[in-house]
Amino acid sequence: MQRRKSLGYLAAMGASPWLTPLHSLVTAQASVMKRKIPSSGEMLPIVGVGTWQTFDVGTSPSERSPLKEVLKTLLEKGGTVIDSSPMYGRSEGVVGELSTELGINEKLFVATKVWTSGRQSGIDQMNRSFSLLRRKTIDLMQIHNLVDWRTHLATLRPWKEDGKIRYLGITHYTESSYDNIEQILKTEKLDFLQINYSIVSRQVEERILPLAQDKGVAMIINQPYEGGSLFRSVRGKELPGYAKEFDCTSWGQFFLKFILGHPAVTCVIPGTDNPRHMIDNMGAGLGKLPDQEMRKRMIAEV
Repeated sequence: MQRRKSLGYLAAMGASPWLTPLHSLVTAQASVMKRKIPSSGEMLPIVGVGTWQTFDVGTSPSERSPLKEVLKTLLEKGGTVIDSSPMYGRSEGVVGELSTELGINEKLFVATKVWTSGRQSGIDQMNRSFSLLRRKTIDLMQIHNLVDWRTHLATLRPWKEDGKIRYLGITHYTESSYDNIEQILKTEKLDFLQINYSIVSRQVEERILPLAQDKGVAMIINQPYEGGSLFRSVRGKELPGYAKEFDCTSWGQFFLKFILGHPAVTCVIPGTDNPRHMIDNMGAGLGKLPDQEMRKRMIAEV
């Protein structure tokens, strides 16, 4: 169940704590916090946006206008990270077109992926991503779900040296991939790892997060809302009063702040096509974050 559908259920029940009024999301802190990319020291905003499904749209104003607002909100609240992939249908092209129309393309930290087998096929796909995203340089190129990763790493390393990409990394979204990821982290020099992590899917804490931290690999987190199912799990439930202690005003922020409370996490990228949800998501990067003891307490709520 997606977040927007869950919101409808709560609205019918009169459950206002689900999403706070817009004015209450504005804090004295002007923009989201930043954390260092270990391999460079560059500071990266800790909340960004993913584009799977949400940016795979046509050309009609009704489809694209909300996405423009999502991108505006990202920048206005101090965010820059936007993540896409050739796997995500028209998303790369939509990101490129809308960000260019808004005049913010070069202000974004653009991350995308290669998702094919074979050296030349990978080169062709990545070059197409440059064109669709309207970029001469892509900030982060990732090998999607480890597909032919050795071949693509051999291409990406000289691309990084030449400045065609700024960072390289790998991605996955399932716990069954963790053994392979662990071995790659131990044997290859990477800038980024993108992986799944949420308040109910915490296996990554056991080996992957500590190893990435030890190896100096930045961590981008996908699936922070478990495809929206986390919102269903708290339907009709009030946000706990102690959430105020870490400046949390909604369940969405509660789930994101749990993730961001782990020191190995660099950035989280919840996907949305809803400007209101984008404002709420960015609020997770404002104010305090929960410490380890508080995070243990949070787990019991879900």
